[in-house]
Amino acid sequence: MSAGLNPAQQQAVNHLRGPCLVLAGAGSGKTRVITHKIARLIQTGTPAEKIAAITFTNKAAAEMRERATSLVGRAARDALICTFHALGVRMLRADGEALGLKPRFSILDSDDVTSLLKDCGAGTDAATARQWQWAISRWKNMGLDAAQAEAQAQNDTERIAARIMARYQERLAAYQSVDFDDLIVLPVRLLREHAEPRAKWQAAFEHLLIDEYQDTNATQYELLKLLAGARPRFTAVGDDDQSIYGWRGATLDNLQRLPEDFPALEVIKLEQNYRSTNAILRAANALIRPNPKLFPKTLFSELGEGEPVRVVDCDNEEHEAERAAQRILSLRENSPYKAWRDFAVLYRANHQARLFEQALRRAQIPYKVSGGQSFFDRAEIRDLCAWLRLWVNNDDDPAFLRAVTTPKRGIGHQTLERLGRFAGQYHLSLFDAIFSNSLASVLPARALDAVHEFGRQVNDLEFRARHTRGAEDARAFLAGWLNDIGYERHLYDGEDSEKLAAARWTHALEFCDWIAGRCGGQAQDATGAGDALEAKSLLEVAQTVSLLSSIAERDQEQNVVTLSTLHAAKGLEWPHVLLVGVNEGLLPFKAGDDAGAGSAADGVQQQRLEEERRLMYVGITRAQRTLGVSWTKRRKRGRETVPGRPSRFIAEMALDEATVREDPREKLRALRAEFARRAEHAGAPAGES
Repeated sequence: MSAGLNPAQQQAVNHLRGPCLVLAGAGSGKTRVITHKIARLIQTGTPAEKIAAITFTNKAAAEMRERATSLVGRAARDALICTFHALGVRMLRADGEALGLKPRFSILDSDDVTSLLKDCGAGTDAATARQWQWAISRWKNMGLDAAQAEAQAQNDTERIAARIMARYQERLAAYQSVDFDDLIVLPVRLLREHAEPRAKWQAAFEHLLIDEYQDTNATQYELLKLLAGARPRFTAVGDDDQSIYGWRGATLDNLQRLPEDFPALEVIKLEQNYRSTNAILRAANALIRPNPKLFPKTLFSELGEGEPVRVVDCDNEEHEAERAAQRILSLRENSPYKAWRDFAVLYRANHQARLFEQALRRAQIPYKVSGGQSFFDRAEIRDLCAWLRLWVNNDDDPAFLRAVTTPKRGIGHQTLERLGRFAGQYHLSLFDAIFSNSLASVLPARALDAVHEFGRQVNDLEFRARHTRGAEDARAFLAGWLNDIGYERHLYDGEDSEKLAAARWTHALEFCDWIAGRCGGQAQDATGAGDALEAKSLLEVAQTVSLLSSIAERDQEQNVVTLSTLHAAKGLEWPHVLLVGVNEGLLPFKAGDDAGAGSAADGVQQQRLEEERRLMYVGITRAQRTLGVSWTKRRKRGRETVPGRPSRFIAEMALDEATVREDPREKLRALRAEFARRAEHAGAPAGES
């Protein structure tokens, strides 16, 4: 089982009896360590169902589960391998009643939260609601409730947001709903305030494994501590040099707190990199050196020196994009890694993608923009999810409002406004209100008939979904449902372009097919349970739908060049990486006039600079065989063109005289390759004009 592990990896895998921190440098095989440790725990007598491996994405959890199963077979399927949020759902579905939650509570997505906050602010605009949303999320991740947030508010804006937070929490409770932050905050409260669930969940797991530990926030750390209990057995795996999510609450303080809170902590460093050449790692090690270290480490590789890191200065952003396209064509011509998927162009901010898209299209290079719209963010998928959420939880008012108006059924704004006032007066959910005998006093007969018909339809669908099991039955049920509500006609009526309407209808069918597939008993559910032998009911699958990641992830193996932000590239790797726009003001990013006054402001700026340096480090360590870094002598800032300077990070990479700058012959080779390909594409022999 331990074949192929280096000594440090082996040490991490064999440390089974106490708390352990594995500092896994980029490309050092952290997933290999976690999966081998799961296997080792099972083989030494720990029941698989007593092991929990917690990560941040469904994709990472699926990979972990697959690799653990390949090591120890079906036994690994009983281990809980899931995301932090899926673990929170599991805990709240089982024991949330101690906090006043019904087992079938709803999980609101970001747009639902924005709408709810607009309502809490009496019709405020979406931009203000989003500002409140970010503030509330930040406070929740710090472990603060509305009263605590108001007590420490620094100004009127924060005080207003804290008061809105109080109203927002009241509405969440009334709607039997939670937001994504609550999926961590509420389990922490559950374990902290209720002894019986705390004892139950501490006994549930004999060993916890936490992936990407450097990305945890304050409440996730509290959840780990509460689950670990008095006899902690856990393995935290992370890399302080790759902590790039400070803006969403992740804190390196959690790394500092571990040895303080767990004095018996064993710290193991993984420094051998299996991804990159030494030329690339030398640049990465030099870059990250100025950042303060809790646990210093230096990456090394046995893959050889490799090609020097190349730095290119470009006239402007258009010139930079053209050079990137030429570089890709040249490398494809002269490298053993020729597939388009072997190339990535990485940048600091989404707006930088446009010029590179244009340059790649001109060069007939296929590409995808990573981090684009999620499948679940599409309006048609959100429509269908609202119906599923309403089946699961009739008290989910945001889902009710979307489902009752999509497709339209003669229930207008006036009807919904009267229904909302009635429901508020009698403290009912909108769905419960439509069955109240008193509703006839506020709605005319025609409107009353329409809402009653909708209510009966939802109840019927819920009953049938509860008793529909297996992929084929679910597929037939969902097809009949779309037909009954006239969803295809709704899409075509709502779009000027028939082509766009057809695409949206295809997405709806694809979603239903995918949901049906999850009823077949073979797919992993979002709560992290192992491969089920029995088919699930459609209603059981609907309960997990808010946690599912993008259906588009299955297209990740397309043979195309990847354009991606540095944040979205974390955890990925490519043979050839082009790191572009490495200018002062872009990387490190500077928002307007960042000048501050006083030691506190200086400290914040220093923390931002250190995180930006880690972001550059993440970009460098995505590269396996070649790394190109480019900056522009002039760049756009708003409507102006301003002089550009190379990022300080380029100098910090400490590249020597072997660093390659652009070879004019490479441009000629790229042009010849492009000409040959276009001639072939046109059907003419290469070389003829």
